[in-house]
Amino acid sequence: VQLQASGGGLVQAGGSLRLSCVGSGIAFSDSVMAWFRQGPGKEREFVAAISLSGRTTKYSDSVKGRFTISRDNAKNTAYLQMNTLKPEDTAAYYCAADFHPREIGTRRSVYDYWGHGTLVTVSS
Repeated sequence: VQLQASGGGLVQAGGSLRLSCVGSGIAFSDSVMAWFRQGPGKEREFVAAISLSGRTTKYSDSVKGRFTISRDNAKNTAYLQMNTLKPEDTAAYYCAADFHPREIGTRRSVYDYWGHGTLVTVSS
């Protein structure tokens, strides 16, 4: 089982980045997918999640209206489009999969698999 996140980098405030998360060894289309992030000296926090079909999404208040989560089940890939980035968005971003979803969860504990983080740095 592997979740491979990519797409992080250095961007100026107001810029955009798109993160990707490719799943292998899991039933990707049966998993709720999510993005979390962990900033310097902070706990890992929920960013966004998407239902199996992609029709339903959830966002944290801090990113709502700026970030968009999506998925392509044919490619076993989830995406996080991040626009109007702010310095406070600087963090390691992690993708996660809930293989036994009952709902679109926002708590870390419901997610079974985690990828390695991809670092996003937003300069002011």
